[in-house]
Amino acid sequence: MKSSLLTELQSRIAAKHSCALVTETITGAQAIVGGGGTAGALVLSPESLGHINRLIAADKSSVIDGTNLFVRVYSPSPRMVIVGAVHIAQSLVPLAQLAGFETIVIDPRGAFLSANELAGATAIEEWPDEGMTKVKADARTAVVTLTHDPKLDDPALAAALRSPAFYIGALGSRKTHEKRLLRLRGEGFNETELARIHGPVGLDINAVSPAEIAVSIVAQVIDELRADTK
Repeated sequence: MKSSLLTELQSRIAAKHSCALVTETITGAQAIVGGGGTAGALVLSPESLGHINRLIAADKSSVIDGTNLFVRVYSPSPRMVIVGAVHIAQSLVPLAQLAGFETIVIDPRGAFLSANELAGATAIEEWPDEGMTKVKADARTAVVTLTHDPKLDDPALAAALRSPAFYIGALGSRKTHEKRLLRLRGEGFNETELARIHGPVGLDINAVSPAEIAVSIVAQVIDELRADTK
């Protein structure tokens, strides 16, 4: 690999951009795709670029069938942004970390954030609208709201809906969720946008305890993250 291309690849990885190093296995020609455009000497067809971008979205390295192109995908760890340092968060944080997620907990209540069970998570002691601005949710980010308090959940959901976050979920009953959707419609969100919110959050596994609810949430988030691989 040419040093200039290596430097460019390292720069994109350091910036936590999803990208791919594409190598023509016969000639050795290479290119970087994603995370700021295409770079390198290897010329790629629109069809190949489409295939490469799908592999990047799926976080999957592979040889493209019918070609001599090997695609090595580099993706940052997915993130889970949790709004509300409540009991479920104390189960959700370690479980999400075990599944490979970087965890971030946003809550303006400092006493809640100090719980030992949240160790290892990045704590942001801010109101959710300010916290979400710091997070800068991207296509590798899941946002989960847990507080049941519209003053905390709604601003976080609104910020998530305006972002490319791959998953948005909100804790609460169906009745609570309908009221939530009504408030968000009042803020100008349409039905297509609101359909991105999983409410009630998590897979329907009849979860009752905080730990069981955390399992259902992580399972649903992973399902969305890997949707392009099905």
